[in-house]
Amino acid sequence: MKKTFTKILCLAVAVFAVSVASAQQGYEKCNEVFRLGVEARFDYINQALAGDKLADASGFKVRYFNLRMDGQITPKFTYSWRQRFNRANSISEFAQNTDWLHLTFRPSKNWAFSAGKQVVMIGGWEYDRAPIDIYFCSEYWNNVNCFQLGASVAYTTNKGNDTLTFQACQSPYDSATTDYYAYNLYWMGSHGFYTALHSLNFSQYAPGKYDVYVVLGNQFKFGDATLQLDLMNRGVSGRELLFQNFSIMGEFSYLVADRVNIIAKATYDKVGNDYPTGLFLFPGTEMTRLGGGVEYYPLGGKGNRDIRLHAAYSYNIGNNTNPAGTALNKGSFLTVGLTWRIDALSAAGKLIEKIKK
Repeated sequence: MKKTFTKILCLAVAVFAVSVASAQQGYEKCNEVFRLGVEARFDYINQALAGDKLADASGFKVRYFNLRMDGQITPKFTYSWRQRFNRANSISEFAQNTDWLHLTFRPSKNWAFSAGKQVVMIGGWEYDRAPIDIYFCSEYWNNVNCFQLGASVAYTTNKGNDTLTFQACQSPYDSATTDYYAYNLYWMGSHGFYTALHSLNFSQYAPGKYDVYVVLGNQFKFGDATLQLDLMNRGVSGRELLFQNFSIMGEFSYLVADRVNIIAKATYDKVGNDYPTGLFLFPGTEMTRLGGGVEYYPLGGKGNRDIRLHAAYSYNIGNNTNPAGTALNKGSFLTVGLTWRIDALSAAGKLIEKIKK
């Protein structure tokens, strides 16, 4: 693990060095070689089970504290790195808390080739959203290992409305003793009021055995109203691809005056008794989560989303056969908090300008 950490650290230093050298030669905003962003979310949480407060899970929490670095080494090579710091980050855990670290080569506007630690290409809008922007979610989302080493190739049409991606990576079910792999076909399409995030996924969970996902992520947008509806069907055999093991995630939101976003959300996870054990959802699980919330953007009048206040609540109904699951019957979850994002380099530049004046 120390060797892995050393490799990642060397790569990050190399990227930074290339960025600085290029910036010294002539910085161009349209070909930005180094962008550094910091984002954080702080919550007060009240979590209860059957009306009894869970003390360890409640109280003031630093939910997310992330560092993100992006940019272009050359016009055809780009990189992206996101690191989490709200968890323990010893040397042995540094690579584990790296969400992604990948290099992308774009020989033309149509083709892109990427390799490194990536997001596993699984469809759906709940899955696609950054964790910092989610308040409560499906039991599947809470358990999936979505960041893995891999490589991908993507083709985008000339109009830019559709992108088809093929990815080969470590399986989300990858174990510490055996290497398992996943093969993912992903389509993102935007056509008027409708945007699709669909995928077909083959994830190995045992030697010669694959869990198959068919995921249909659908978004319908009408002015300030947005409806997202995800359908995920899972199966290790053909007969299971008939809604015996599946999840449905739906969210409706409405933005008022660019400042207040009202949210209603529901999720449903069901897993048949014949589904294999040891996967993300336990056999016999049937769980519903219902809730909603409100977001307030103080700078929303300027089209700015960098500061956000939120309050959200959810309630669980059903049976989760995983005793360590995040959604348990009669469980409730209340969160009130603050999220902020800054472009660190831009902020530093403005501060220097003010000091000079």
